[in-house]
Amino acid sequence: MLKRNTKYLQIAFNRSLGEIAKMINLLPLSDRIIIEAGYPLIKNYGTDAISSIRDFWYQKFFGPQEKNLSTKSFKLEMLGIPDLKDLLVKGDYFKNIFQGKISPQKSAVIDPYIVADLKCMDRAFTEVEAAKGAGAQAATCLGLAPLETIDAFIEKCEEIKIDSFLDMLNVEYPFEVLSKLKNLPKVVMLHRGVDEREDNKDKEIPYHQIERIKGTYDDILIAVAGGETVREAITGSFNDADIVIVWKLVNENPENIVEITKEFLGETK
Repeated sequence: MLKRNTKYLQIAFNRSLGEIAKMINLLPLSDRIIIEAGYPLIKNYGTDAISSIRDFWYQKFFGPQEKNLSTKSFKLEMLGIPDLKDLLVKGDYFKNIFQGKISPQKSAVIDPYIVADLKCMDRAFTEVEAAKGAGAQAATCLGLAPLETIDAFIEKCEEIKIDSFLDMLNVEYPFEVLSKLKNLPKVVMLHRGVDEREDNKDKEIPYHQIERIKGTYDDILIAVAGGETVREAITGSFNDADIVIVWKLVNENPENIVEITKEFLGETK
């Protein structure tokens, strides 16, 4: 799960599944990379978008012959390894993990952290359960949703042990929404929408909200979305955001995904 004092890059995928498979295969292995099944992608493919992304990530380790590896949790039986001790003869990578030569943090990159961008507005129980069942570690709800829906969304996420992301797109005063909730989300997303940017080039990502939210709620992580350049992404991290979300930057330039990711990971810690 997500850790404090760590800078994450969240990549929102919204191209075809075939293109996404190629892009994921190019990504460097890092526990600071979060993969998002974008809202348009989920609209097109349903929860298969989530499970497919999970499979694509596993194929980086186990090859294309390994199909349908998505479950609620990664299990050793999927590798054909019935007993833990048998891992010691299945290759140096697993041998090193279970002999303590590779840290749990590094071995965690085998299991991808996937955010399902549901943009939930109603029926929180149903949507969160579907995302979890497909292999997501987190899901999103809109801050514009009724408070009852947001409360139900966060409660359900806690119950089934996935992280709750509250997207404050078009919410002028995020702090007011947070103050009315029964429980807090794991992550608050401060969002400049794609259409907002197109219509108003001067529209800023609301970095000024970060200090107020973090100053009041110690346990909340902050994600920022809406940057269109690597420099904007890095700026978000330097403004004390825990997660920087990129969409246009990689979906319009898929051939540059390795360069973009490595630059971000190299300049943030």
